[in-house]
Amino acid sequence: MNTRTHSPLVLAAALLLSLSSTAQAAGSHGGGHGASAFGQPAEASAASRTITVTMRDNLFEPESIAVKAGETVRFVLRNEGDFVHEFNIGTAAMHAAHQEEMQMMVEHGVLEPDRINRDRMKMDMGGGKTMQHDDPNSVLLEPGKTGEIVWTFTKATDLEFACNVPGHYDAGMVGKLSIKPKSS
Repeated sequence: MNTRTHSPLVLAAALLLSLSSTAQAAGSHGGGHGASAFGQPAEASAASRTITVTMRDNLFEPESIAVKAGETVRFVLRNEGDFVHEFNIGTAAMHAAHQEEMQMMVEHGVLEPDRINRDRMKMDMGGGKTMQHDDPNSVLLEPGKTGEIVWTFTKATDLEFACNVPGHYDAGMVGKLSIKPKSS
């Protein structure tokens, strides 16, 4: 279990403090990306197992997940916290870049501490980019909501699953995702 504990007030303060910083990139939200270097979206019928992940205001349960290369997993994601949270599969570098995109969502009123303004997600940010947050390796959920990702992991590597809402990753909302070789 994660030993970091932050009150909802601390997390709200982190979110509000993040409003003062400026995002560096317009981001790729709304791009509907498919395959990545570590896997690709899949149909639920292809999943060999289901893993339920609970998001709370400063942690994920479980904090680490192991799968095998070639395995298709259905992640059922439950936001049991008081704030908007994200489950995003990627590398540490991908999360750092995505945090800039999420910061832009806060700056444009798309993300509030406890709700998502879906109308603002449709705003044109230039170059055909929006803030739709529709990448298949990521789900953004309001408090009390449930979502899912179905993903086929194509190669052995070490990844993270993280909440990239401003301030949340730094508050401990990151877990280890190990993709083991098929023979392990």
